[in-house]
Amino acid sequence: MLLCFEELCRKEVIEIDTGERLGFIDDIELDIGSGRVSSLVIYGGTRLFGLLGREEDLVISCGDIRVVGGDVVLVKRPDTGIKSNFTKNSRKGFLSLWK
Repeated sequence: MLLCFEELCRKEVIEIDTGERLGFIDDIELDIGSGRVSSLVIYGGTRLFGLLGREEDLVISCGDIRVVGGDVVLVKRPDTGIKSNFTKNSRKGFLSLWK
């Protein structure tokens, strides 16, 4: 199955075990050497209309993807006992520069 980036961004990501809605795909990370997608990125939500920055981004490895359907992408978190096992990247907001 081939998908363009625009089609991929319309898909919602759902955790397969809990049914938790993680959000919509916002970006991808590419491995330039192999030319393959290495992970999907879901941007963190804004806090107080963006004035207090953003929550951490959710980075989902392609190895965690179980099914890519017509409307959703089903992912499975690794079993480590931690609630959120996906990598989180933080982006700094405007007010976080003064912390």
